[in-house]
Amino acid sequence: MGRVKVLGACPLDCPDACSWVVTVEDGKATGLRGNKDHPVTRGALCVKVNRYLEQVGSPDRLRYPLRRVGPKGSGRFERISWDEALDEIATRLTGIVAGFGAEAIWPFHGTGSLGYLQGLEGYPGRRMFNVLGASHHAATICSVAGGTGLRYTLGTSGGMDPEDFARSKLILLWGTNPLTSGHHLWKFVQDSGAYLVSIDPVRTKTSERCDEHIAPLPGTDAALALGLLHVIVSLGAQDERFIAEHTEGWPEFRDRITEFTPERTAAITGVPQEQIVALGERIARTRPTAIRASQGMQRHAGGGMALRVLACLPGVTGDWAIPGGGLHYSTSGHFRLDDAALVRDDLLPHPVRTLSMTRLGEALLETDDPPVKALFVIGANPVGSNPDQRRAIEGLSRDDLFTVVLEHFATDTVDYADIVLPATMQPEHLDVIAGYGHLYLVWNEPAVEPPGECLSTTETFRRLSHRLGLTEPALYDSDEELARQLLKGHDLDRLRADGFLKIQPGSVPADKLQFVSTRAELAGHDPLPDYTPPADKGDGLVLISAASHYFLNTSFGSNPELRRRAGDSTITLHPDDAAARDITDGAAVLVSNARGAFEAVAEVSDRVRPGVAATTKGRWAKFTDGATVNATIAERDSDYGGGAVFHDNRVEVRPR
Repeated sequence: MGRVKVLGACPLDCPDACSWVVTVEDGKATGLRGNKDHPVTRGALCVKVNRYLEQVGSPDRLRYPLRRVGPKGSGRFERISWDEALDEIATRLTGIVAGFGAEAIWPFHGTGSLGYLQGLEGYPGRRMFNVLGASHHAATICSVAGGTGLRYTLGTSGGMDPEDFARSKLILLWGTNPLTSGHHLWKFVQDSGAYLVSIDPVRTKTSERCDEHIAPLPGTDAALALGLLHVIVSLGAQDERFIAEHTEGWPEFRDRITEFTPERTAAITGVPQEQIVALGERIARTRPTAIRASQGMQRHAGGGMALRVLACLPGVTGDWAIPGGGLHYSTSGHFRLDDAALVRDDLLPHPVRTLSMTRLGEALLETDDPPVKALFVIGANPVGSNPDQRRAIEGLSRDDLFTVVLEHFATDTVDYADIVLPATMQPEHLDVIAGYGHLYLVWNEPAVEPPGECLSTTETFRRLSHRLGLTEPALYDSDEELARQLLKGHDLDRLRADGFLKIQPGSVPADKLQFVSTRAELAGHDPLPDYTPPADKGDGLVLISAASHYFLNTSFGSNPELRRRAGDSTITLHPDDAAARDITDGAAVLVSNARGAFEAVAEVSDRVRPGVAATTKGRWAKFTDGATVNATIAERDSDYGGGAVFHDNRVEVRPR
């Protein structure tokens, strides 16, 4: 067969959505590198994805369907055929629909892949679940609060083109650590020569490369932004022309800004008053100023409100009208693809309920109208990723819950499955990816045959639909047909040939920027941007569980080399907080609250501000004595959209 190079795309939950090139020799993938022609990837992959072919070829990979033979949680399975697996699933689903109605079925999609065909963006299998009338899945775990807040202010969550950071003169990296999560942005940041400010309770890898680091208390970002606006307006540095022509509600918002004096802002945020004033003055005199805010900063009680306020800041200074100015949160709002044609909600026989991803424990243990009797876990590892790990496990342990997991590896969640179906990985199937950190569609061409009996997610649901006797023709569309339906209006053939295609962004703001939001008011929220304090006001330290440099959510959590490089689970404490607890550097500690506990090794460092403890997410419970940081996190909603509150979490830390 010789040696060929195949264009593909990284499917992982990262803003960069890299274009890659797979080298195939005699039918085997022997090399993987970033696509040098892609304007964002520029030939480079991250430390995690550089090992992706190790994952694909791992001896631990699931290759055949499995049936549970031990108790739930034991991880004991036997190999079965695809016919046996599909027959059992079809029989169980038919009985559940007859006894409880189809809404007792929950297709639980996660961010293991962001593909439009095989992953979360297109909800694979949704056509089949719609024909049945199953419950809908709300993917609330990641960015929904911030995206909703931006839409209240801007009419879109699209934001600025990240490539325009190369034009900025001042860049605020707000609650983001791109050198760990989405490092390709850093190239444009470096090209700018801008003054760089990291705003983060932790001095991260990125903070150390910036000109200035400001460390607010977690969850106080909106107050800090309002305090900066107070300084700007006090100097008369607002852009009156932009405000008059492109915004609504300025007089009311200006009154709100006056409430956040530097003194009050310092008291709320823990940031010294002089630092607030100095940064406000810098913003006031520097055009263009750009803000990069990522998903971590909105995972608290006031996360959606925080993004509303941040979007207002360039509205006051007029930066939205200047190339290199504005705010970048997620570019996904710019991708005008035909999602409706892909998921086909018109196939629903009647309206159905929606179940929230972040409320898994509640839904499995408390919902009874009807109860959830069948759970399909697709590209997700909720035991490792969901809040309130104990309740999630309790729900998954129900004997009367029929759980099917489509997976690559025997994750913590696989251990609770009744049937496990082996899924293809990215070099083995067709897919379309859209970055949320750039404006490119990326094509993924299959490069190699899948191992064993692995099937793509789309093919799995085609076969299951047939086994269920469903006759709707749309359930049997090929992957190529699905791609053409999704990309209607785009040049699919060019995309497939070149590997990527830049889309044209929409206007930001979409119309006039709403300092006063009628949409927010109709949804029961304050029409004016404000500061919403954290909900967890208990004693102890505020725990942040940020992204790891070596895992991506729980992907790569079983990779031996990446686990070795990540080292033991650690928790970083400020020296003052460690001393108050008689904790020394390297000590074994227990991190706990009323919800649960996990074990870690203490790192005593001034990288975290006083009052804050920092750890990383992504570890598997089976490698950490049965519990991870998510054992301590509340199954509670943020202010907008039902988002998660991973960083609105107080814990106590004590020596073990």
